[in-house]
Amino acid sequence: MKIITPYAKIIASPYYKEGDDKLFNIQDGIKLLRHIEWCGRISHRSEEQQTEDSWRRIIQNIVLEHGDWSIVEHAVVTVEAYVDRGITHEWVRHRLFSYTQESTRFVNYQKKIPPSFIRPDGMSEESTNVWNTLIDNCEKIYQYLLNTGHTPQIARSVFPNALASKLIITGNLRNWRHFLIMRTTKETHPQMKEVTIPLLTKFKQCIPLLYDDLEPNVRQIDNLRKPR
Repeated sequence: MKIITPYAKIIASPYYKEGDDKLFNIQDGIKLLRHIEWCGRISHRSEEQQTEDSWRRIIQNIVLEHGDWSIVEHAVVTVEAYVDRGITHEWVRHRLFSYTQESTRFVNYQKKIPPSFIRPDGMSEESTNVWNTLIDNCEKIYQYLLNTGHTPQIARSVFPNALASKLIITGNLRNWRHFLIMRTTKETHPQMKEVTIPLLTKFKQCIPLLYDDLEPNVRQIDNLRKPR
């Protein structure tokens, strides 16, 4: 049984390659904000007035104070998440994102890679032992079904929500703000917050201004009063 720690990280697409650990940084974020500024300047044909740091004034005045969030939609980032299937079911409800998800129909977890599982935090020792037994049995039954001629898309039916799945999500910066407003609140599922709260921290570190007012574990009704 392979137990993993879930994560969500911004990747520096399109230059990211598997294994490179090429993570998104503040220079990448500022490039996106400068692109947003350039797009916003088209309305007044003031592109020639753009400087190295004029993005800060434009984002502050036009987006945050004036409320023109539409120009933020011109910039996108890609996030790689490794979470359990229960959390992927919640994540893909945010329909404005583009998704690619690890397929249990086509991945043979006996030949390709071993299945990975995510154990919820906070269980008692007794509950953990019961959980481990269940996961171990599910994995053995999956292997039995494959070994008796069933395809991965049939054998997958025995896997629980605890099965880990890699998910690639691409969305514009406005989509990400809405997602982080919704999925870092007090009411959010704890296993979702396990990855979204660190993800919010990364957005705030790498993309100045746009996410500075967002704080984790606020009531959802209060978060929804924030501009988006």
